[in-house]
Amino acid sequence: MTELEKMKRAKMYIDKLAQGINPINDESADENDVINNIRISRCLFYVSDILRQVIDNDGQIAYKSKTPGSKKLPFCVSEEALSGFEFSSLPMPISTIASRLSDLVDENVYKKMDYKKIRDWLVSLDMLAEGTMPNGKTSFIPTESGIAAGISMEVRTGRNGNYSVVVYNLEAQQFIIDNIEAILAGQEL
Repeated sequence: MTELEKMKRAKMYIDKLAQGINPINDESADENDVINNIRISRCLFYVSDILRQVIDNDGQIAYKSKTPGSKKLPFCVSEEALSGFEFSSLPMPISTIASRLSDLVDENVYKKMDYKKIRDWLVSLDMLAEGTMPNGKTSFIPTESGIAAGISMEVRTGRNGNYSVVVYNLEAQQFIIDNIEAILAGQEL
């Protein structure tokens, strides 16, 4: 008897037990028998379903992927959905723009918008360039053309004190949204 045949036989026994039937002689178990306890019956039906899945998979246990997002499609947004983008009159960081874009699509179907796609596109347009932040760290900062388009540096206060952040005013937000297709054009599948 193969392993798969053993699994099928075990499933048959469990199915009968779950239905309150003695699998050896096919007689109904007594009403007060522990096998007729609803919790035991439900547990047996559950185990039977697990065995069914293994049998359906030719006796192999199927494990879920540890990276559930790996089967999602690359980020893509329709013009209709894009019309719902929430602009801000206050300058906001690029990560917030990317997050608001991600909110416009079905997260079960599409990957989130990666702010680096926007940043890299702005670098390619010479609107951002690597530079030194006021704290001495290297980051991407606005160039003259970036500043003219509404990208600026802002000092904010966090729990660790003051820090600088690159922010995008309403004009810069609109520029990004108007050019989302160009930003996504280099996206790999």
